[in-house]
Amino acid sequence: MISVSGINVSFAHMELFSDVSFTISRRDRIALVGKNGAGKSTLLKILAGLQEPMSGNVVRSADTRIGYLPQHMGHAKDKSVLEEALTVFSHLDKLRNRMDKITLNLAQRIDYDSDEYKKLMVELNEVNDRLHIFSADNPRGNAEKALTGLGFRSGELDKPTSTFSEGWNMRIELAKLLISRPDILLLDEPTNHLDIESLRWLEQYLETYPGALLVISHDRTFLDTVTDRTIEISLGKIYDYKAPYSQYLELRRERMEQQTAAYENQQRVIEKTEEFIARFRYKPTKSNQVQSRIKQLEKMEKIEIDPLDNTQIRICFPEVRRSGKIVFKCRHVAVGYDKGPIFTGADLVIERGEKVALVGRNGEGKTTMMKLLTGQLSAMEGIFETGYNVLLGYYAQNQDELLNNDLTVYQTLDEIAVGDIRTKLRDILASFLFRGEDVDKKAGVLSGGERSRLAMAKLMLQPYNVLALDEPTNHMDIRSREVMKEALKQYGGTLVVVSHDRTFLDGLVDKIYEFRDGRVKEYLGGIRDFMERRKLETLQELEKIQLPPKEKRTGNNAKGADASVLYRQKKERDKMLKKLQLVVTRWENRIEQHEKGLAIMDQKLLSPPPEGFSNAFYQLYEKEKKELDLAMKAWETAHQELDTFIENNRND
Repeated sequence: MISVSGINVSFAHMELFSDVSFTISRRDRIALVGKNGAGKSTLLKILAGLQEPMSGNVVRSADTRIGYLPQHMGHAKDKSVLEEALTVFSHLDKLRNRMDKITLNLAQRIDYDSDEYKKLMVELNEVNDRLHIFSADNPRGNAEKALTGLGFRSGELDKPTSTFSEGWNMRIELAKLLISRPDILLLDEPTNHLDIESLRWLEQYLETYPGALLVISHDRTFLDTVTDRTIEISLGKIYDYKAPYSQYLELRRERMEQQTAAYENQQRVIEKTEEFIARFRYKPTKSNQVQSRIKQLEKMEKIEIDPLDNTQIRICFPEVRRSGKIVFKCRHVAVGYDKGPIFTGADLVIERGEKVALVGRNGEGKTTMMKLLTGQLSAMEGIFETGYNVLLGYYAQNQDELLNNDLTVYQTLDEIAVGDIRTKLRDILASFLFRGEDVDKKAGVLSGGERSRLAMAKLMLQPYNVLALDEPTNHMDIRSREVMKEALKQYGGTLVVVSHDRTFLDGLVDKIYEFRDGRVKEYLGGIRDFMERRKLETLQELEKIQLPPKEKRTGNNAKGADASVLYRQKKERDKMLKKLQLVVTRWENRIEQHEKGLAIMDQKLLSPPPEGFSNAFYQLYEKEKKELDLAMKAWETAHQELDTFIENNRND
């Protein structure tokens, strides 16, 4: 569908891509990864045809339709949410207008046997057929389904897009892409503005999407769920791994170890060669040998490495006074603004040392609750209490904007650090990925992720015994998120955090408060426990909708209700059947890949080289066998689930 061959791109004397080649085929599921500034977004623009490489070729199949979602874009302000989503079907209006014109033209003509009349009749049939095909796909229904899946309520679909934030307008753009069903989806950070439920809906949608997908995301769970191939951009080159993100990390670590060994060996050769040249450069008897070694160095293809960052974070937090046992307490609290409360009847207790997450759909009141906890808002109803000796540090969504752009990274921490902690500032900055010359950079030139890391380091160095963090991982890459998570796990105080990042919350928090439909509900346990329970609750709610009490249904209304219920149940069964079949197929493909790999290695074992095989070869062989066994077990489990589902629904 798309073939990239030997492309090169440079910016400001910096080489971004060098001789990059790869292909995207139908049904490919690709994660595009790399450090900030590696060129991921640039590559997406090149694939979408919005930017040209300096050299090389990008060949797209003639009939391939490409859908591209950038990180930022302009939004229409003159339509409702649903009207804007339906603009992707504007070609249907053109077809209808053309059909009306042809029909009017035919009605005014009487030359029934002329060639022109016959041409118009043929075109009318073609336009009518095309219109029938496109209209049969139910554009309005698909648009409503995508919009509600991405978090819009039914009552919000007729509201003007101008009344929604940029994040919500980006959801509209994503919905437009999905319902237009292009052959290839190119998505640049599609999860940035999605809450957990919308993320899960998008994952389920993409799992069964019939086209190809290439996505940039800092959400590790999302990448593991929707992709099975990872392309890494590193030092201007790409490395293509036929594996999902978590497996790619392990494969990359092995590759980097081999590459580092080769690099170190080459450096030793270079050092010895340069020593020889320096020692004998001016001796006539060695001139030929010196020139030979100089040419050898010139021809040598230098190995570059992008070193792994395996820093173990050890942060010495400043000592703080201990707070009371109860940090925050709400009893039947309602909080909101001039137009009314956002949520009511909230009961909440946060105790000393707890790590708590506030989750839920955007606009349900998570940030509003944060403002109550930090004293920016007061309760409209009920009682809100802050505990004894609470020293609160607050990280707002725009916290990075509050940094002094004229101070360096080091000065930013130095101006607030007190006591012995000042002697360890460089070590602390290194823990937050600021090393070497980075500490002398002005805050004004840092990227969004770097500014967020610096703002968090600044907050955590102050003597707070409670931290309230509102979306702290925004703009951060995966490594930065891991750094922040490890730092917060070591924090001994109380933590309240708003985040949609499941990987970030997993293993960090031990209590969840969900904001939903104007209410606040407590869940004990981590984010995985919460998501499993919410999924179960959603299915129970679905059953309540599908199975209304029989005594309330009579006559024709009962028949209509039964038909509606049966139709919804059938749709749910069909959807689940497709999902289970897809899982089986994916494991079958995985098994086939491992079997092919083992067959190639078995063939090599029949003809070993004189020096024998390296330990790495045997380790890889054992790893491949283990992966095949795991894949076989997973396939058996998936097949059993499919068979059980089919058996249970045989008579339905």
